[in-house]
Amino acid sequence: MAEDKTLFDELGGEPALRAIIDDFVGRIFGDMMIGFFFRSSDQRRIAELEYQHAAEHLGGPVKYRGKPLAQAHGPHRIMGGQFNRRREILRRTLADHHAPERVIAAWLAHNDSLRGEITGDRTDECIGS
Repeated sequence: MAEDKTLFDELGGEPALRAIIDDFVGRIFGDMMIGFFFRSSDQRRIAELEYQHAAEHLGGPVKYRGKPLAQAHGPHRIMGGQFNRRREILRRTLADHHAPERVIAAWLAHNDSLRGEITGDRTDECIGS
């Protein structure tokens, strides 16, 4: 019986994931709606942490070594619309890199499951009421 492939393997392993992450992080840094969050951040550092987080979730041989997500994002007032904007950039990036549908679905579902750690705003608006 053939060994089950992880989502990490199905995606294409480290080279494919790094290409996706580098593109994704470039897009979020340059985005007019959410890029300002990253003004004082090191893009390479963010890309490495995004890589670790994604690789670990997708079953790769990598451990995430960043801060807990709630702690890392807590100092920022991230609105629901901004969370959704990042999600849409991720979705588009995965589609542009022709990621398998199963990987996209799992990655987006995982992303959505983290909403409570990133923002307390349950709305889809960028401006609080």
